[in-house]
Amino acid sequence: MDKKVLDHDVPTEEPVTFHFLAKFYPENAEEELVQEITQHLFFLQVKKQILDEKIYCPPEASVLLASYAVQAKYGDYDPNVHKRGFLAQEELLPKRVINLYQMTPEMWEERITAWYAEHRGRARDEAEMEYLKIAQDLEMYGVNYFAIRNKKGTELLLGVDALGLHIYDPDNRLTPKISFPWNEIRNISYSDKEFTIKPLDKKIDVFKFNSSKLRVNKLILQLCIGNHDLFMRRRKADSLEVQQMKAQAREEKARKQMERQRLAREKQMREEAERTRDELERRLMQLKEEATMANEALMRSEETADLLAEKAQITEEEAKLLAQKAAEAEQEMQRIKATAIRTEEEKRLMEQKVLEAEMLALKMAEESERRAKEADQLKQDLQEARESERRAKQKLLEITSKSSYTQSVNSSTTALPTDLPSFNLISESLSFDFKDTDMKRLSMEIEKEKVEYMEKSKHLQEQLNELKTEIEALKLKERETALDILHNENTSRGNSKHNTIKKPQAQGRRPICI
Repeated sequence: MDKKVLDHDVPTEEPVTFHFLAKFYPENAEEELVQEITQHLFFLQVKKQILDEKIYCPPEASVLLASYAVQAKYGDYDPNVHKRGFLAQEELLPKRVINLYQMTPEMWEERITAWYAEHRGRARDEAEMEYLKIAQDLEMYGVNYFAIRNKKGTELLLGVDALGLHIYDPDNRLTPKISFPWNEIRNISYSDKEFTIKPLDKKIDVFKFNSSKLRVNKLILQLCIGNHDLFMRRRKADSLEVQQMKAQAREEKARKQMERQRLAREKQMREEAERTRDELERRLMQLKEEATMANEALMRSEETADLLAEKAQITEEEAKLLAQKAAEAEQEMQRIKATAIRTEEEKRLMEQKVLEAEMLALKMAEESERRAKEADQLKQDLQEARESERRAKQKLLEITSKSSYTQSVNSSTTALPTDLPSFNLISESLSFDFKDTDMKRLSMEIEKEKVEYMEKSKHLQEQLNELKTEIEALKLKERETALDILHNENTSRGNSKHNTIKKPQAQGRRPICI
């Protein structure tokens, strides 16, 4: 840390880009990453390593991780905001996964969005932590690989991570040929270019290998010392400083949780206010429609009343005219009776005319009576129409009063608030002893942790298997990479990152030949 940046092997051209990355990976991100900014920066590092395929990730897990990355960036899913194509410019899946299936970007987006919608309510830090909890179980997570040769000159890979040292075949970076957990290693040393691993169990042969450069050996030793120190520290009680940091983190997390709950309540109240406003607006529109219909009914009633009044007047005039004609006929009959007709023929004709006049007068009287009744009926209809008009006006007044009340409530509703250490490595040989008297106790604790891990990952595995079944039919087998094939073989055998490390303990009672 006391060495100047420009004293390092860095390019002299400008601009110079620096990538500050975590050197030692946590075993359990949820327990060890205390501060939110540390968690966020580590999340970005792991995400980039997965997208750049430096950490192998199976397709189904890639989709799940992508959904948590989207939740961390965009917040809760909203179909009105996050419409089709909103992930078009996002890099969410490794290119290897995209090329492995006959699926369009829209189909990938649909599956990512389906899982993204299920993460509703998770804050950014929670979504990032879920991402890391899945990523830390990937086989290549946190492993630093180095090209080495054994005593026979065989090309191998050495993997150094938080759990121990692992020896790999160069063509298989997923499954180690053998592993040395930190609690089973007594001493690690190197002299010139030869590196020596001495197991705790003296019955097991010492493993020696060479690397191409002395500088690489120094880096390997630094990684071993740092990871072993962290391995032991994680299995002891937290220091006072760490306890204080965790307490502060818990307080901050509780404060943020309360703030999120307050915001959620305000959002719920705002949504309820908006629903109430929409309901009142809908009710107002309904009342306006009813008022319009009442006005139309009133106008029709007025027109009907006017028409009936006009008709009644005409009927009444006709009745008067008929009555006048009947009176004239009566007068004519009296005049005819008074006229003396001397001859019998004239008398007979007169009687006939009188009879006809009587019949005509009778008809006139009947017609006059009928017209009078019709006039009375029209007057009654007119009275009913005016009564209907009066009721329509009264209903219109009631609707108008309701509308004014609704508008006042609406106005009041819309006014709601929207509220590691430096080592001096000068000598040509260096040795580091891992001294701890409780190695057996540590072994038992590690076994217990593995059992707990298997229980926690059961539900997640069910989710991943479901997605894998969905997209399996679209897989292009000819595009499978060597790591895809190895991962599928491990899955079919039931091998995982954690139970693979268990195997050397069973093999540890016999000499190691690699």
